[in-house]
Amino acid sequence: MGSKIEGSSALVARRDPYEVLCVSRDSSDQEIKTAYRKLALKYHPDKNANNPEASENFKEVAYSYSILSDPEKRRQYDSAGFEALDAEGMDMEIDLSNLGTVNTMFAALFSKLGVPIKTTISANVLEEAMNGTVTIRPLPIGTSVSGKVEKQCAHFFSVTINEQQAEAGIVIRVVSTSQSKFKLLYFEQDPHGGYGLALQEDSEKAGKATSAGMYFLHFQVYRLDSTLNALAMAKDPEAAFFKRLEGLQPCEISELKAGTHIFAVYGDNFFKTATYTIEALCAKSYEDTTEKLKDIEAQILRKRSELRQFETEYRKALARFQEVTNRYSKEKQSVDELLKERDNIQSSFTNAKIASNSGTASNLSNGSNGGSSSNRIPGDESPGDDGTADGKDKSGKKRWFNLNLKGSDKKLG
Repeated sequence: MGSKIEGSSALVARRDPYEVLCVSRDSSDQEIKTAYRKLALKYHPDKNANNPEASENFKEVAYSYSILSDPEKRRQYDSAGFEALDAEGMDMEIDLSNLGTVNTMFAALFSKLGVPIKTTISANVLEEAMNGTVTIRPLPIGTSVSGKVEKQCAHFFSVTINEQQAEAGIVIRVVSTSQSKFKLLYFEQDPHGGYGLALQEDSEKAGKATSAGMYFLHFQVYRLDSTLNALAMAKDPEAAFFKRLEGLQPCEISELKAGTHIFAVYGDNFFKTATYTIEALCAKSYEDTTEKLKDIEAQILRKRSELRQFETEYRKALARFQEVTNRYSKEKQSVDELLKERDNIQSSFTNAKIASNSGTASNLSNGSNGGSSSNRIPGDESPGDDGTADGKDKSGKKRWFNLNLKGSDKKLG
């Protein structure tokens, strides 16, 4: 399944991750992890400063492992190749020890702005652990140890548990009140006497502190990878809610056997040391809390399944909503235009009527002033000046305002 990946300078062909790590498609997670560790140590830039090909090989190994170590990404690749991964957006892990000062400053800036930056563990730390040359301090159950670890360095601790404690369950937690970035690591003993990396948890911000924990409680516990599909979420903010629980990944190890186990705190700050407090606890004293955790994990898994189904329903409803919203806008615009056109027509009709009435009134006024009989209304007989129809004076009839005028004059005289 060849494809291309954009590198720092040019486009190079992407090889099958199984081929890169020299494993088969039915390899277990542990076999993939072991193959990655060997190749990462072989090609790490710290050990091949004068070999540019080794640096490219290391990036290819890290990229391949980022796919096959993630169950969801591995499933997507197995079903549809690189195209499925490109659609979701891939997050590459970077090695801070190989970045240089300028690039480290940019990475620190992006991280401060909230951009998720995944980092790898220094090859020197992994090599020293594999060679068994690390300094290990005891961490008894029920105690805690505080310290400061340099960036890209690790402090190792041994936790010894008995049969009863192993059966009850063990919890390892690390907290940094200064909000330092760190990784909590768990190493398994190698047959040759060294220690191979088996688990790692990146610190997450929790309130005013950062913390990370590993829970070996005899039931499946999940880790939440907040950087999963971060690029896809940035492109589609609505997807952030539905993808939030997709970062829930099962921890590879759910219980520890009686004996001594090796943990480490790795400084993951970009420039300064990381301050921390690590403690080892027996879950026997936290039975109620353990049951609550088991119950809430089951609820979250059910909720994830529900959200997958709900997202399909939501997308359909959203598409329907957008459809009716668009129709609403169009219908509203259509109604507004019809009413506006109606008002314009009514306005035009009213103005025309006023103009017509004004012309008629003018004609009637002109006719009365001219005294022309042609403008009289048929059947309308106006009286003459003397009050008769034909305008002739009839002396036989006296008008009321002429009565006794002479007698009145005499009396006045």
